Formats: sequence, C-alpha cells, structure tokens
Amino acid sequence: MLSRLDAEPIAGAPHGRSADATLVAARASLLGERLDLRGLEHERALAVAPLTIRIGSSGYAVCFRYGVVVTVDVSEPEEASLIASLTHLVSDRLEVPETEALAIAVGGEADDQVDPSGRLAIAEMTPARVQVVADILAKHLMLSHYETRIASVFDRLEPLAEALRRTGRSIPGARLLLRQIGGVLLIQQKMVGRVEATERPDVLWENPGLERIYSRLETEYELRDRSRALDRKLELLFRTAETLLRLAEGRRALRLEWYVVVLILCEIVLSLYAILAAA
Repeated sequence: MLSRLDAEPIAGAPHGRSADATLVAARASLLGERLDLRGLEHERALAVAPLTIRIGSSGYAVCFRYGVVVTVDVSEPEEASLIASLTHLVSDRLEVPETEALAIAVGGEADDQVDPSGRLAIAEMTPARVQVVADILAKHLMLSHYETRIASVFDRLEPLAEALRRTGRSIPGARLLLRQIGGVLLIQQKMVGRVEATERPDVLWENPGLERIYSRLETEYELRDRSRALDRKLELLFRTAETLLRLAEGRRALRLEWYVVVLILCEIVLSLYAILAAA
C-alpha cells in the first residue's frame, strides 16, 4: 500500500480540478470483535469520539470500539507498528485482519466528490474530513464482514431446509439450530448496538459543511441499502432457524410421548404376567 504518492498529474482528473493533487491512501482493518480504547494513549488524540490520533507528520489513525482501525496517509511500517501496539487490546482477534482501501486525491480544486473510478477527491485533509471518511470506510468494512458471515449461515441452514422439503419430516440437530439462532442474534446486536451502520457520525453536528462528502460516500458504498438488505436476511434466517428448531423439538416431544406409552404398556404386561403367575 502506498500511503503518499509524489505530487503528480492525476489522469482523468475531473474538469475544474487542477491535476497536481496528491494521492494518499485510506485503509480500514478489522482486527477482531472489539477494541478496548481505554487502553490507548491519548497524548496525540485529536478527538475521542471516535478516537483519532496523529501518526507521523501528516498521517491519521481512527480507532473504533467494534474492532476497526482506519489509517489515512500512513506508511506501511507505521501502520504495522500501530496494529502491533493494539494487539493486546483486541478481543477475539482475527488471525488475518480483513481490510478495505480507498484512494484519496488531496489538493487542487477538488470539491468533496467521488469520481467514476471510486476515488475520493477533497480540497484539503482535515481531522474532521478524516473522521467522516474513516466512519464510512469502517462501516463499509463491517457490512462486508457481516454479509460474508450471514452467507455462511445461509449455507449451513440450506441443507436442513432442503431435507425438510424433500422428506416432509423434521430433521435432528437442535443444538446446531440453537447455535445458528445465537449467531444471528449476535450479529443483530453488533449491527445495532456497536456499528450503527445507518447512524450519522457526531462530527457532522459540529461540521455541517461535511454533510455532502458524507452523503456522497454513503451513496457510493450503498450503506443504507446494504444495511436494510442485511436486516431482511437476518429476519429470514431467524424465522427459518426458529421454525426448524420448533419442528425438531416437536419431533423430540413426540418421541418422548411414545417412550411413555411403551413404558406404560410394558408395565401393564408385567402386571398381567404377575397376576397370571400368581393364579
């Protein structure tokens, strides 16, 4: 990853923007389930919601409690050093962090716009702009992460639903279904309670002029549509798993009833045998 390219003409620069913009990279890394920000040093903190710190002479790092760190204009060695320093603060750390990147053209006459190639163009790099970009990029990464996890849950439930369709009978595996329901509920809790994918960041209240760049990036990454699609998928998964679980429990209850009937019949037979033997 290149954190800063030499100032040079950018091919395909939009009309009205000078071609001497500097290209920098923003990179989001999902390190694990949760990042304990209380353990971070605040000496270089520019903001605390989310925690934004200076890296080097011109770089930034924005840390989110749901396990994502976004770096902007940070070199590879600096980023590796930062992530290594955060390892002990990450819960359920991923062996290989998931990442997403965004190219940003800074300078010239850029007007907070996203060009057709998906590159963001801004007039200047400020802490507030960094927070907006980091918020969008972190949410995009988390939505991608949840989309992958939900797809894997669908893959695990599909054979069970197919077996039910084919045989017309409930299938065993209540413990597996309970785990799937628990996984779906956990994803819902994280999306609503931690990530808040459709909520606007606090920085916009203090910097209303950044509404445009936020809206354009939100549209570019389709955050609202993807969040609604995930909500519908989660609801479908929950209903499917719950239905299969009820069928499995009903089957087990019916089996227990047959066990009771068999025991009663055995007791009757033994009683009759004892009566006949005594006679």
